[in-house]
Amino acid sequence: MRKSLALQAEMAARHGACLFDVTLDCEDGAPVGGEAEHAALVVELVRSLDWAAPVPPRVGVRVHPVDHPAFAADVATIVGSVGTRLTHVMVPKVESVADVERAAAALDAAGAPSLPLHVLIESPAAVHRAFDIAAHPRVVSLSFGLMDFVSAHGGAIPADAMTVQGQFAHPLVRRAKLAIASAAHAHGKVPSHCVVTEFRDREAVADAARRAAREFGYTRMWSIHPDQIE
Repeated sequence: MRKSLALQAEMAARHGACLFDVTLDCEDGAPVGGEAEHAALVVELVRSLDWAAPVPPRVGVRVHPVDHPAFAADVATIVGSVGTRLTHVMVPKVESVADVERAAAALDAAGAPSLPLHVLIESPAAVHRAFDIAAHPRVVSLSFGLMDFVSAHGGAIPADAMTVQGQFAHPLVRRAKLAIASAAHAHGKVPSHCVVTEFRDREAVADAARRAAREFGYTRMWSIHPDQIE
């Protein structure tokens, strides 16, 4: 998290613009049993940023899923403390509009009634409901969760469909990507492409980004390592 925030500030100073958002992760980032401490760390990091910089930071947070025991505490701790500084809250494993409503209500209760939601679509059922989810006025972006989507098929999709090349070849994965991008564009929302686990081969990362944009209509893409950014 610290490396990503430092890189964002460095590139903003170099280019005179904030070129990418940083989403501080509580879902996979927090150790089991240490969720409260990790949420407190996120608050500390957000407060420590240079908000008076010529180009201010753009930072959001990924909380736990709405049905996870730590979800309410994540929102209360982070949004309740630094919600006015955040650009968005990302909610993983969104399955339905009801999940979006639950997340929006939690943000409202934490004092952030206008804070936008990014949602992660990670299952076949969620892909089926993507258009309804994208229509919700609080949602500004839909992201595709490749790993959990493949896992949700119980072995019916082979593991190589999660590789940098395989994810563009398997028909069920391609179908899901297209459905999410189409749903986002239908409602004027931003489709954000899934992560690529390769970060040493920069050309492979760049090629994945080009394919996501040109073939599938994605206008943003997730990175999971600072080396992927440039």
